[in-house]
Amino acid sequence: MNDLKGIFKALSEWVIIIAIAFVLSIVIRNYLIDTRIVPTGSMLPTIQLQDRLIVDRIFYKYDTIERGDVIVFTAPMDADEDKDLVKRTIGLPGEKLEVKEGAVYINDKVLNEPYVVEPADYNYGPVTIPEDSYFMLGDNRRYSKDSHVWGYVPADNILGRVWIRYWPMEGFGYLTKAPDVYFTVAD
Repeated sequence: MNDLKGIFKALSEWVIIIAIAFVLSIVIRNYLIDTRIVPTGSMLPTIQLQDRLIVDRIFYKYDTIERGDVIVFTAPMDADEDKDLVKRTIGLPGEKLEVKEGAVYINDKVLNEPYVVEPADYNYGPVTIPEDSYFMLGDNRRYSKDSHVWGYVPADNILGRVWIRYWPMEGFGYLTKAPDVYFTVAD
């Protein structure tokens, strides 16, 4: 009889441990950090196809989203996408934005973007970005379905800021934006 009680006690302890681990996992993934695998080349060369990313889901909420931040968001309705997307924040609420002759203009000034290898081969705008919305573009401009195709990303769609690339190991590191000089609007 004591053996049966011991087995039951050990089994119940394991069930409790597994339940706590499961709940912690859900809380961490939904509110603190999450992971993503990049399925497309829309962010080349910054993020490679199949890179594994850790996404900050909490701290970005206490900070402002800035130009140059790489963001994970739920695709807008017009995007016709069922997966979350990873793009770079280019236009901020209230700004005038235009893409012409391969360059992005913010409030009629050229945006310095050294992370773009091939400039856009399309024209877009000029438009004024609505309040509580952002304009997102992939770094691989010619091969990215992004805001120039489906419009603005509402702030409510933003899930988090890309924080760390953890795979492949040779690319391990923070994916923070480059120094502000790269994200300034030229005079």
